Amino acid sequence: MTVALTSLSHGAGCGCKLSAADLRPILAGLPQPTDPRVLVAAGTADDAAVVQLTDDLAIVQTADFFTPIVDDPYAFGRIAAANALSDVYAMGALPLSALNLVAFPLETLGAEVLREILRGGADAVREAGATVVGGHSIDDPEPKYGMAVIGVVAPDAVLTNAGGRAGDALVLTKPLGAGAVATALKRGIAGAELVRRAVAVMCALNDVAAAQARAAGAHALTDVTGFGLLGHLHELAEASGVAAELDAAAVPAIDGVLELLEGEQALAGGSRRNRADAEGFTAWGDGVPEARRRLACDAMTSGGLLAAVAPERAGGIDGWIVGRLAAGEPGTIRVL
Repeated sequence: MTVALTSLSHGAGCGCKLSAADLRPILAGLPQPTDPRVLVAAGTADDAAVVQLTDDLAIVQTADFFTPIVDDPYAFGRIAAANALSDVYAMGALPLSALNLVAFPLETLGAEVLREILRGGADAVREAGATVVGGHSIDDPEPKYGMAVIGVVAPDAVLTNAGGRAGDALVLTKPLGAGAVATALKRGIAGAELVRRAVAVMCALNDVAAAQARAAGAHALTDVTGFGLLGHLHELAEASGVAAELDAAAVPAIDGVLELLEGEQALAGGSRRNRADAEGFTAWGDGVPEARRRLACDAMTSGGLLAAVAPERAGGIDGWIVGRLAAGEPGTIRVL
């Protein structure tokens, strides 16, 4: 009998992340790097770390893994790899190599399932022009998979989430809603076509979006994953020292997701935590429908890039203009 991968996970994809609200006080007490070669560390909640090696070369390091978001092993592997690679793209860098991170119940699921997960990850890395060079595995009753990825970038070409400017347009390059689809799948209320659309979104690499953001002269860049659009926009705005305004009606959704979010049956636990956290920095307009509020907090997996770019250059990035940065208390967001 085939065991559904999602039946073995307590959460799904990036929805299984610890909440931003719980992490902040824990990370705040840790020592910060003092090595002058460290260009980007955890202090600004960026997507990856950047360490300068020479005058014209820096490495970008990231690690990302999570529990199954879909039941198909190959798709799970591709999604997890695309999600990890996205952190490198969000720094303006190019992926170079990757290590597999595996926690897996081999006796329960068998070798062929793990082989398919690894094959999916390898195909995504190959598409990115990088190479899988090894990895590490442990026995675990709850399957988890992801990657540690290294990328390269010129030190003066690094894009962080801290360079946004008041007046910048905010461009999002993928629709949201994978958290809702994953929850609906676990609860048996997601149709095959809806799952297919979500998988296609999550498997897509952010390589083209990153190249377009660089070419458009983006001032700040991040990707939208487990903390939801509001959570990641909050981090970008706070690090940039500005506020933000979000046009709820302009935020794109995977076709069929807004209907799911009319009720609470497909509301992921991670999305609920995101919503609770967002109440501390978000002012909601009275006319914003509940489904749109839930979408803005969706615990996305392998989401698109969110770029802060001069308005006249926003058209150079394929995506949706969802709002703008504005003068105001850093990190606060008005949703209209």
